[in-house]
Amino acid sequence: MSAPVATPARPQAAAADQAPVLELRNVECFYGPIMAIRGVSIEVPKGRIVTILGANGAGKTTLMRTISGVMDPEKGEVLLEGRVISGLEPDQIVRAGVAHVPEGREVFPFLTVEENLFMGAYTRRDGAEAIRADMEMVYGYFPILRERRGQPAGTLSGGQQQMLAIGRGLMARPRVMLLDEPSLGLSPLLVKEIFAIIRRLNREQGVTMLLVEQNANVALRAAHYGYVLELGRVVMAGPSERLLASEDIQEFYLGGHAGAAPRGQKRWKRKKSWR
Repeated sequence: MSAPVATPARPQAAAADQAPVLELRNVECFYGPIMAIRGVSIEVPKGRIVTILGANGAGKTTLMRTISGVMDPEKGEVLLEGRVISGLEPDQIVRAGVAHVPEGREVFPFLTVEENLFMGAYTRRDGAEAIRADMEMVYGYFPILRERRGQPAGTLSGGQQQMLAIGRGLMARPRVMLLDEPSLGLSPLLVKEIFAIIRRLNREQGVTMLLVEQNANVALRAAHYGYVLELGRVVMAGPSERLLASEDIQEFYLGGHAGAAPRGQKRWKRKKSWR
């Protein structure tokens, strides 16, 4: 491990002269008097998967809600392709190009699968033909959704609902997709299937993703770059392969091996990073 440095290095996938698609600059958020996010700066390069790791209460979901406009930062800025989007309403942020697949999936249970997918495209103005073409693309990645397209979404299994939630996000044609705990409540087999599709979407469709996940092993194997949050602060950042090899990550987030979710909170006094 290199010596600690004051700030995380930029993801190497981003060219020096290329602005990231999504950027957080010194963001701070509060729940009442409690500071939930403490001066967080994060960059998501175009066409890459960036993951945010951390135990329960680290601030991961709060960060996603801040990006998508559900919460406003007290300080700092959120930028999409260089434009400040913090302070906009959630529907304006969707129109700007951010699709949020929330924790717990949150499909519309009484609408059919296909109606849920159409809801993902509600901000688009490029015509029915383009929307139908994207729906066929979604069905290509998730064939079970085609089979169930007339079925109420609430009757799907948890894994199928997660596929539907991701598909609905894709229907917005986002510049960046936010995925909040996509493995939550799923069997290991389904987690493997979902993350294989996430990697394919990134590789084949060029979808830029910011992924929040407790399962550090699957997240880092899918991502190009990672940040570790603890008590609302970034305490470690680096390329995913280096984070996987880190003794700190191995001990505190992989249980001593490349395995499950974090078993405790490691308290670093200074940020650690690789250039």
